[in-house]
Amino acid sequence: MRTTRRQFLFLAPALAFGAARSALAAPASYLAYIGTYTGPKSQGIYAYRFQAATGEMTSLGLAAETPNPSWVTIHPSGRFLYAANEINDFEGQLAASVSAFSIDPAAGRLTLLNRVSTRGPGACHLAADRTGKELLAANYGGGSVASFPIAADGRLGAAVSFIQHTGSSVNPQRQQAPHAHSVNLSRDNRFNIVADLGLDKLLVYRLDPAHATLAPNNPPSASVAPGSGPRHFTFHPKGKYAYVINEILCTVTAFTYDAKAGTLHEIQTLSTLPPGVSREASFSTAEIEVHPSGRFLYGSNRGHNSIAVFSIDSGKGTLTQLENVPTQGRTPRNFAIDPTGAWLFAENQQSDSIVQFRIDSKTGRLTPSGRTWEVASPVCMKFVAVR
Repeated sequence: MRTTRRQFLFLAPALAFGAARSALAAPASYLAYIGTYTGPKSQGIYAYRFQAATGEMTSLGLAAETPNPSWVTIHPSGRFLYAANEINDFEGQLAASVSAFSIDPAAGRLTLLNRVSTRGPGACHLAADRTGKELLAANYGGGSVASFPIAADGRLGAAVSFIQHTGSSVNPQRQQAPHAHSVNLSRDNRFNIVADLGLDKLLVYRLDPAHATLAPNNPPSASVAPGSGPRHFTFHPKGKYAYVINEILCTVTAFTYDAKAGTLHEIQTLSTLPPGVSREASFSTAEIEVHPSGRFLYGSNRGHNSIAVFSIDSGKGTLTQLENVPTQGRTPRNFAIDPTGAWLFAENQQSDSIVQFRIDSKTGRLTPSGRTWEVASPVCMKFVAVR
C-alpha cells in the first residue's frame, strides 16, 4: 500500500497545470481541506491537491493554524472557507467560535479574515447558504443554533439569530439535554434542518439570507424513534427525499420531503450494521451522504469501523442495504465523496489516517484503491474546484 506522509509545518509549492490542455479536456483539479482535532500532532487545517481523474492527492501541508477545526465548509464562490472551532471558551465566554479564511487557489493557503463567537459551547457543524450571505452553526455542547451575516469580503458579522433548544429524550447518558449536531440547507435554500441528538428531533427553520436570520417553521420539527440520536442529515439530489443517520441506535431514517411546506414524513428506518450484527455499546454512527447520482447512500459506523452502502429506490426514496466495507482504520468520524462521485475518502479519527475507496458507478459498491494518507485526527474533508 502506498502512503503519502503529511508535511506538518510547511506548504509545498503548488503543482503546475498543463497549459496545453483545453479547459474542456483537462481533468478536474481540486483543493481538499482537512479539518482536525488539534493536539501534539495536528495544528489545524491541512490542504491537499486532488486530481479527480486519477484519484491522486498531494500534500500541501498546514494551510492554517486554528484550534479544533472539527468542521469546515466552503463559501459558494469557492473563495472562502469557514471552520467551526470546537472549543468551550472563546474570549472568556462559555462559547465556541467560527473562523473565516480566504483561500489561495494556487498554493492552498488559508488567510484568517476574522473569528466570531457562536454564543454556545462545542460548535461542531457549519453550512453556508446558497446565496453566500448567511452562515449557520450548530453548537453541540450548548444545544443551540446561530446564524451570521457574510460580508462581500468573506468576513463574518456577529450572530444575528441565536436559538437555544430545550428538552431531553430517553437515553439518560446521552439525551438529558439538547445537542444540536448539524445544520442542513434545503436545495431551494428556503429551510434549515437541524438534527438534534439530545431531542430525537429534526428542527425546521425558515431561512432569510437577506437578513441572515432563522425562524421556526410551522410545524417546527419532525421526530425519530426515541433514543435514536439523530446526528447528520442529507437531502436527495431530487429534493423529494431526505435521510438522517442516528448516532446512538446505529440506524438511518428515510423521509419524504415537502419542499413547499418544509415538512418531513418518515418512510423507513433500518440498521447501518450488517445483518446478524448486534449493536454494541462501543458502536455509533457519524456521517451520511448521498452519491451525486442520487442512486446510492453511504453512512459511517464507528466502533464497527465500516461504511454502510445502500441503494436508493428512485421512485420511493427507500433504501436497500448492499454491503458494509471496513474502513481499514478506527473511528471513521467522517467520510467524503469527491465532486465527481468516483472516490470516497474515509477519515479514521483514531488511526490518524484517510483511506481512499473507488466507487463503482453502476453498483455503488466500494473497492479500496490502495492509497492511504497520514493525517492526525481527521474529522472533516471538503473540496474546492480549481483550474
